[in-house]
Amino acid sequence: MDNSKLERSLEIFFRGLRGEDLSVGHLAAEYGVSTKSITRSLNDIKAFLADHRELVGQTELLYSYQDRCYRLHMEEFLSSRELFSLLEVLIGTRAFSKDELLTLTEKLRAFTTPEDRSKLNDLIRKELFHYCAVKHDCESVQERLWQLVNCISEQLEITVEYYRKDRRWVTQRIRPSSVMFADHYFYLIAFHVGDPEKPAYFRVDRIKELRIHRKHFTTQEAPKFDEGWLRERSLFMWPGPLRTIRFQFTGPSVQAALDKLPTARIIEERTTDEGKVCYILEAETYGDGIKMWLLSQGSWVKVLEPREFVEEMKAEIEKMQQYYR
Repeated sequence: MDNSKLERSLEIFFRGLRGEDLSVGHLAAEYGVSTKSITRSLNDIKAFLADHRELVGQTELLYSYQDRCYRLHMEEFLSSRELFSLLEVLIGTRAFSKDELLTLTEKLRAFTTPEDRSKLNDLIRKELFHYCAVKHDCESVQERLWQLVNCISEQLEITVEYYRKDRRWVTQRIRPSSVMFADHYFYLIAFHVGDPEKPAYFRVDRIKELRIHRKHFTTQEAPKFDEGWLRERSLFMWPGPLRTIRFQFTGPSVQAALDKLPTARIIEERTTDEGKVCYILEAETYGDGIKMWLLSQGSWVKVLEPREFVEEMKAEIEKMQQYYR
């Protein structure tokens, strides 16, 4: 096979990988060759795929009699149900700018089958049109994340210029330890220089500027953080004490409470005087985000233990009552 034929076959194969429909007549007209030449190129591709199963797996070039074209089918292609699930999660997070989300969507759609592509377009078109990302202070969340991941991997100190939640502008030198996602936002977990005991949380999208220093740090200076442990116990990424709480729950779905608090377990079930089913739940929690969630449940929840947490909840509820008197 001469170079021009080889190049043409490689181009056709790559176009198949991108999900294009490969019509013999259209390709012949485009490349200015006979349909027999295109057919030979397609046969060469099919022979290569058949002879290298250990490399390409169950990849096949199949002919569609209905559409009169060849299509490349790969096990690695995402099915419509898999891709739709992923895209719905991405859209629901609202974590990326609209431009970033559209780029991700286009790239993911390229890995599904051509037959499913138009169906997916119809399923998510309205959601993409009305998509509204959360407010970001940095230009690109993806770019900022990748910078932080590299700094964590190389254990490099950084200085961040950052908007706090009260919109105060601060500059801090820190040692990055981990990144994780929760409730619409990506978070950086880091340690202040000189304080390896207490982790600090930074919303990645609020990091307006980032400077990378040459100074490396050790794991003693910035311990590795267990993201899984934190995700099970922390709500809304709010810092605070580690404690075990007990509360009464009379809401319509105790499973929703168990899903929200992965460490929670039912320790008692009973019926109230009003005839409602009442559950006593116990959960190990970290941070003050648990207080925000419990308050959002209204009269469905009554905190029972520990005593100091009960007093915190009472004080907060009394403050809230002041607004309605």
